[in-house]
Amino acid sequence: MAHFAQIQNGIVTQVIVAEQDVIDSGLFGTGWVQTSYNTHGGQHPEGRPLRKNYAGIGYTYDNQRDAFIPPQPYASWLLDEQTCLWNPPTPMPTDNKFYTWDEPTTSWVEVINV
Repeated sequence: MAHFAQIQNGIVTQVIVAEQDVIDSGLFGTGWVQTSYNTHGGQHPEGRPLRKNYAGIGYTYDNQRDAFIPPQPYASWLLDEQTCLWNPPTPMPTDNKFYTWDEPTTSWVEVINV
């Protein structure tokens, strides 16, 4: 069994688990692309990354990159071409405090009451 994402107009509309022969039969329609549950940012624990990221509903499938790309969380975030993940324009502080992204100021704001 494997995971497959159905792509409509470049967008993932559903993800299922099925055998390749069932997908090939056309029983569930067309537009299916295999995805790997264990792939994230182009990395796989067994060294077998598939299409950069595990597909999710609403993700884009970029045929040229052969990659699943999550929705852009904020307008200021930039796509990392190697991982096909979105990164903030400034890294989150690593001081063991909690932060949230503030798009109007394009900065990290400490969350006081956690």
